[in-house]
Amino acid sequence: MSMSVGDSDEGSAIAEINTTPLVDVMLVLLIIFLITIPIITKTVKLTLPKAVNIPTQTKPENITVSVTDEGKMYWNGVEVENTRALTDLVKPEAIKVPQPEIHIRGDVGTLYKDIGKVIFGIQRGGIIRVGFITEPDKGTPLR
Repeated sequence: MSMSVGDSDEGSAIAEINTTPLVDVMLVLLIIFLITIPIITKTVKLTLPKAVNIPTQTKPENITVSVTDEGKMYWNGVEVENTRALTDLVKPEAIKVPQPEIHIRGDVGTLYKDIGKVIFGIQRGGIIRVGFITEPDKGTPLR
């Protein structure tokens, strides 16, 4: 094994950094942290509840409400005249146990107020679970 002593001059200093002591100190610190971390983390003694397998209940059929860019509403493909008629359709579904989920499908050109009217009608009817259906992103190119 060889060692760089520098030039032939006895008084010249080596211009390279000796990293061996740095590595030694870092390894010692790493070992100290690995030893002390389990000691520091203390948990509270608890008796956690046991999980019980509950048979899944059959889910009622979801209802789809579509809104066109012109503001027309469709209940499972059948046109609805206005928000009041939509609320009348929602009320019988709201009393079912479990409640069905209503999926809103809005055209990309639909105004927000038209979607708001649909949400208002569903809320007035008493349905709690409402979801929005969108197309998955297919990686549109950046502009």
